[in-house]
Amino acid sequence: SSKIRNMEVQSADGVAVLEDCIGFSLTKTISKVEEKLKKGVLPDCQDDDIIPRVGNEIGAEAQIRLLKAKLRVTQEDLANVVFECRKKDDENQNLETRLKDTEEENTRLQRTISLQQSQTEKYKMLSQEANKKTEALQQEVTALEKVLQ
Repeated sequence: SSKIRNMEVQSADGVAVLEDCIGFSLTKTISKVEEKLKKGVLPDCQDDDIIPRVGNEIGAEAQIRLLKAKLRVTQEDLANVVFECRKKDDENQNLETRLKDTEEENTRLQRTISLQQSQTEKYKMLSQEANKKTEALQQEVTALEKVLQ
């Protein structure tokens, strides 16, 4: 995702051209193909599905226009994919932030629970001691009542 963020999207003739840091240039590739076509050297790609069989019957200029049109569509698709990747990356960043916040909240709540459990144990012990004292005092009251009768 960081690689995608470092790519620059530029506009050339109304078409998004993605300049990759690897050194691949669509402009250079197109220029090379155009030079070969001008020299009359047609690429040997009879089985290539870029230009359909009908493409063999059309002229070089029409083939170039067809390839440029397909290139524009591919570049638009690529720009959309890059946009979606950036969008997903932003969404992932937001989710990571929420996860971190949730984990911190969970840690805080665990500490609170631990503190409350220790306080509960303390109050249970105090309650048991108070009950024992109450029983002892109740027995003493009962014994004193018998003495008074």
